[in-house]
Amino acid sequence: MAIPTNEPVTGICGANAGGLLAVDAGLRTGLAFYDAGGRLHWYRSHNFGTRERLKRAVAAILDDLPRLGWLVVEGGGILADCWLREAARRNLAAVVTHADRWRPALLIPRHRRNKTAAKDTADILARRVIDWSGAPKPTSLRHDAAEAILVGFWATVECGLRNDYPASIFHP
Repeated sequence: MAIPTNEPVTGICGANAGGLLAVDAGLRTGLAFYDAGGRLHWYRSHNFGTRERLKRAVAAILDDLPRLGWLVVEGGGILADCWLREAARRNLAAVVTHADRWRPALLIPRHRRNKTAAKDTADILARRVIDWSGAPKPTSLRHDAAEAILVGFWATVECGLRNDYPASIFHP
């Protein structure tokens, strides 16, 4: 079930006890997996190169996550549709969102003024989420993985995996 961007997200996840996969959709895709307690377990970036390779990879990625409860996709168009079709086939709750929906919850207005400031701040906050979660530290962190981390971080509260955001993320 895909939830359009303009619909409220809170409460759609209900009693689902699985984890959450956040996707920054694109040919270069960012992925972040959160457990049912709202902690980041892993994150990565993958360059699929073509839509066909992406379509083949989506099923395999979801197959590797048997306790998946939700899929949250940032983006739209045919690349996001690859994820949404596979989620529908699996009867997996899917939420579609965009940066203008999740960024106001995590970034202050001056950090949202332009793409460069938003992406720089996303990198800083994503690294804090990684530290807070105890996930492995990156040697490098691509912006698509950082955005997937933050989309997932936002979604864990929206879907009820956590009640709020840890203060240490914003005030280290």
